[in-house]
Amino acid sequence: MSQGGYLVQLGEVPYLEAWELQRSLAGAVSQGAIPDTVVLLEHPPVVTLGRRTDEAAELHVPDGAEVEVVETNRGGKSTYHGPGQLVCYPILDLKRHGRDVKAYVGSLEGALVATLAPLGVEATLIEGLTGVWLERPPRKIASIGVHVSRWVTTHGYALNVDLDPAPFTDWITACGLEDAAFTTIARELGRPVTVDEVRPHAVAALEEAFGLDLEELPAEDGAGLWPQPLHEQLATS
Repeated sequence: MSQGGYLVQLGEVPYLEAWELQRSLAGAVSQGAIPDTVVLLEHPPVVTLGRRTDEAAELHVPDGAEVEVVETNRGGKSTYHGPGQLVCYPILDLKRHGRDVKAYVGSLEGALVATLAPLGVEATLIEGLTGVWLERPPRKIASIGVHVSRWVTTHGYALNVDLDPAPFTDWITACGLEDAAFTTIARELGRPVTVDEVRPHAVAALEEAFGLDLEELPAEDGAGLWPQPLHEQLATS
């Protein structure tokens, strides 16, 4: 039986603003003020550093590159976000989903595989490597990094839809993987693909993976986040 949840669809949002939104929503979910909530958005160019990042070894952003570098509290190493990548932040209370972080990550991986399947991209998992991959030769199409506090999740996944994958290898040693190849849905299909084309498949896969019935909340027109009073209203309602 499905549980109710909220879906927040946003455009391009600066990383730190989205992180603040996650914290606000996580507080409301933790208090039981709102149900599980999924946020889908894109970021301007940003390199994020997980708790296991070795900056000296992994970070080689060239001088003058127009990219933010942000330290985060998620697990994992460094990764890159940019326009043309679908970023998903599930804010879920794992007390309703088995209290098992490893199983949660597995469900996220499964949701990504299920998102790609209807688009004609056959993705898989590779033992010993994080994220979601295509085989022969191995090439990474999605990254996962999560944080769990009081059983409430933040951060999530980034799915490469249609962007230049060069920063994954030119600017960082992405996910700490030397010589890893990165790909996109557009590159695999040989045609342009928009993030909006992928969103409905992502929503359906997340609903199936976590037993959710997501109700889309209205956001401001364009890429803007809700006004702060709405944050407060959600947290206190």
